[in-house]
Amino acid sequence: MSNAVVVTDTTFEQEIEKHNGLAVVDFWATWCGPCRMVAPILDQLAAEYRTAKVAKLDVDANQQTAMRFNVRSIPTILFFKDGKLVDTVIGAVPKAKLESKFKE
Repeated sequence: MSNAVVVTDTTFEQEIEKHNGLAVVDFWATWCGPCRMVAPILDQLAAEYRTAKVAKLDVDANQQTAMRFNVRSIPTILFFKDGKLVDTVIGAVPKAKLESKFKE
């Protein structure tokens, strides 16, 4: 079971941009193989870093938000601190790399 919340074009502002603290958003699609590799890593990190909000946004169903943040390839993981975009990771990366971003 996923620890990540699902966000959409409609809920993105409320769930992410108005969130106090760290929010991590995985921009993904069902057909994306590398996205399926990253998903369980993000679930693990969501369980380990309970103070962070981890969310998933399906780019096929929510193109407006994907375009707004210039997401051109997936998976793209955006890191927000108190509603402001502070970091981006593109592609399937090892858990250690993502974990270092959670700690920053």
